[in-house]
Amino acid sequence: MSMQSFFLSYRSSRIHYLLGGRGDKLLICFHGYGESGQSFSFLEESLGKDFTILAIDLPFHGKTDWKGGLFFDPATLIALIGQITAGTQGSNDTPGSHGRLGGNGKWWLMGYSMGGRIALSLLEKIPEKVEKLILLAPDGLKVNIWYRITTQTRLGNILFRRTMQKPGWFFLLLRVGNALKLVNPSVYKFTLYHIDQASERSELYTRWTTLRGFRPDIRAIQAFIRERQILVRLLYGQYDRIIRVERGEKFRKGGIEPWCRLTLLPVGHRLLQARNRKAILSLLKD
Repeated sequence: MSMQSFFLSYRSSRIHYLLGGRGDKLLICFHGYGESGQSFSFLEESLGKDFTILAIDLPFHGKTDWKGGLFFDPATLIALIGQITAGTQGSNDTPGSHGRLGGNGKWWLMGYSMGGRIALSLLEKIPEKVEKLILLAPDGLKVNIWYRITTQTRLGNILFRRTMQKPGWFFLLLRVGNALKLVNPSVYKFTLYHIDQASERSELYTRWTTLRGFRPDIRAIQAFIRERQILVRLLYGQYDRIIRVERGEKFRKGGIEPWCRLTLLPVGHRLLQARNRKAILSLLKD
């Protein structure tokens, strides 16, 4: 059994998503930066009887053809999910509708890295829909001042765009920081990997700018978790220097301890892999 590929027409865009499994519980998955919904395909074999897995390619990722400009927000994503779960559209290998998804109307949300910020934002907007939240090394639990400046302010965004076009000064600053051991080696390699080529820098600017509308309010989210007793499961890599476990601990200790558990694996940032299947599955079952 493999996940099926579908496209949803939304205004002038085509949103690509994958569906797998046949269970009554609806698990909606959000991938990391530069990845796609395909990243979750290895879960389908183990979850297919209990869950229906919906994995969406975010704008400028995977096979989604986004024509909505450099802006995509939670309200738009919620509307897209609503159309998908209603089964009103969906075509590719299987023509026509794929049918209504989700037995009780509740959503289980899973987000990895950047996708964690997406999942957190959805919980904030529609807490009444969320049954459980699973976050794998999630972005969004701590305000990244540089991300906010480069995407939320006009001057910062202009500087960001020009730096991605002519990154000489930034590369110099990064190398000096690495030589002086002011930049963690893992962060240094991670950053270079994503901005080494001009095309990669252009994608970084486009993706970051487009998803700037996802700004989770952590205190509001913690309040919803307490009020509705939403179960939250966090998974971190012990050697992750990109998104550190301390962020998750601080989030958990913000008054949501009875509903939030944190698991630590002896790995780095790349948690969403088949070798970690058992640990990820345990987050869904406990």
